[in-house]
Amino acid sequence: MDTNNQILSLRGQIVDHNYRYYVLDDPIISDDKYDRLLRELEHLEKQHPDLITPDSPTQRVGAPPLSNFESIPHKLPMLSLENAMNKEEIRAFDKRLKKKIETDEPIEYVAEPKLDGIGIELVYENGMFISGSTRGDGFTGENITQNLRTIQSIPLRLRTDELPSPDLLEVRGEVFISKVGFESLNRTREENGESLFVNPRNAASGSLRQLDSSITASRPLSTYCYQPGTIRDKVYETHLEFLEDLKRWGFPVNPMIQKVNGVEEAIEYHRDMEDKRNTLPYDIDGTVMKINSLTLQEEVGVRSRSPRWAIANKFKAQQVTTVIQDIMPQVGRTGAVTPVARLNPVFVGGVTVTNATLHNQDEINRKDIRIGDTVIIERAGDVIPKVVKVINEKRQNDSKPYSLPDSCPSCGHNVYRPEGEAVARCQNLSCPEQMKGRIEHFVSKNALDIDGIGNKLVDQLVETSLVQTVDDLFKLTLEDLIPLERMADKSARNTISAIESSKQTGFARFLFALGIRNVGEYLSKVLEKHYEGDFHRFMSSKKEELESIFEVGGIVADGIVRFWLDSSNVDVVNSCFSLGLTLSPVELKEKDQVLAGKTFVFTGVLTKFTRKEAQELVESLGGRASSSVSKKTTFIIAGQSAGSKITKAQEFGVPILSEDDFQKMIYIN
Repeated sequence: MDTNNQILSLRGQIVDHNYRYYVLDDPIISDDKYDRLLRELEHLEKQHPDLITPDSPTQRVGAPPLSNFESIPHKLPMLSLENAMNKEEIRAFDKRLKKKIETDEPIEYVAEPKLDGIGIELVYENGMFISGSTRGDGFTGENITQNLRTIQSIPLRLRTDELPSPDLLEVRGEVFISKVGFESLNRTREENGESLFVNPRNAASGSLRQLDSSITASRPLSTYCYQPGTIRDKVYETHLEFLEDLKRWGFPVNPMIQKVNGVEEAIEYHRDMEDKRNTLPYDIDGTVMKINSLTLQEEVGVRSRSPRWAIANKFKAQQVTTVIQDIMPQVGRTGAVTPVARLNPVFVGGVTVTNATLHNQDEINRKDIRIGDTVIIERAGDVIPKVVKVINEKRQNDSKPYSLPDSCPSCGHNVYRPEGEAVARCQNLSCPEQMKGRIEHFVSKNALDIDGIGNKLVDQLVETSLVQTVDDLFKLTLEDLIPLERMADKSARNTISAIESSKQTGFARFLFALGIRNVGEYLSKVLEKHYEGDFHRFMSSKKEELESIFEVGGIVADGIVRFWLDSSNVDVVNSCFSLGLTLSPVELKEKDQVLAGKTFVFTGVLTKFTRKEAQELVESLGGRASSSVSKKTTFIIAGQSAGSKITKAQEFGVPILSEDDFQKMIYIN
């Protein structure tokens, strides 16, 4: 056998053994024999460097260290999941879905353990791994390709002996460290005099964000894949079909994933996983249930932050006992005054906890929580710790009931609690604590991105009354800034320059910067497109129009309308514009508006476009894509396995077009 074929044979053996170990969980050789195969391949490639290929098992490590991580956009947003904290909320989720798809039959779900790891996206072109990234903000992640290449369970080239690979395949999954791997890692760090990791999730996160991939390679990282991104030229009917193909291509898929029929089986699966939680080789903090039918997934759609067709069912939190040292009221960016318990430090849920939220006065009264009480607290996942109950037997004799102050702890103004609401609020728009939060959000990277205005400068600007509302930022001068602490002439000039540059921004960034409740980055972009960059038109929008926009629900619409009903908010925004804020136009060519005034609804599985591509195409041509059929719908586009929307369309007399008809309409126009 010549050298080239010998190298190809060794690579094939190593890839097969990786597949048997990581995917099938059925190794047929010892670790020692595997290592000998890898060393033999390394030896041959060293002698013949011209025969080395990027997908060789020897090329997982060796890239030079990076100076920083670049950003990489996700073609489809990596959405977060809505949480259910108990079985009643799981049943409520199922009930909402049944109402949405108009059925009383049990829904077929896929249930899986919810790994306590780090979300990633892997991108393959023509079967080759070309890039990988973190979830980031859901729209843009960090490019950690060279670190992900070091993880043995991630294939560098897809197996195609059973199934051809698509031209483009995006796969989402989770990187984690097993319990045994975590203990071994910390043991080694302790022997080397290094600081220990608090928990496996933190260790995995830190390992993925190493600029030197050789450090990542030394960490015991594992992965399971569970969700598609964009897939070109391949359509699936169910989620389970996709998972089966993942295994054929060589991806590790959690063997504990199951199909369940109806919500009660999903709850039973969740209960079973909670019982097994401590015996599993890795940490999980709940289960995930998602609709198995991809047609139904498309039909129920997504919100701005999460899909409607999936939910994360959280486990009951672990509990510990500690003592409340004090109760301190805090004011948030929205003016909510929240009581926070200062605790004797205690370790729970993987971290040391010193604070716990008490939510509001009603919660304090209901549980009769007092300073000095011994209490049971719990923490689940990333949720802020909370007090579960007071141990009355250990209460001090001189303890007194606690009441929130009537005045704001930040500005001294009266605190107002609207009738029927549990949360008390400070409504003073110049409240320093609120103002600090608003400014920090306003200048943040994904908002106006004003470089040089950090938390300490914000504190000074508010405390010296230089900035009392966000538009005051655009009024700042060199003379205002130079006297401030750590603000020399050069720093002051740079800050003024950054503020001036920030005045040239976009509709979506400015809207996100305003901090309207429930309006995040993604929804800001949706609204920018709908209103064609016309901010003043958006400011005068009615609730009915907002609710008609794809992905805008009633709660969001109500919040937007209420925001603009407050004249002080309108004054601040108009002041920003009068001080030179300019929004870049959203370019809409006249020829692009051929679908203006038409509303399209898509149903079923599309083969020529993804659902998102079709909706974006309609909107780019001036039309509107909606998720529900009404009398105002112009056309419904029916893909394969179209659902109940067809019946509704027939009831309303809405024309039903095939995907081919839609494509012809677009091309003719």
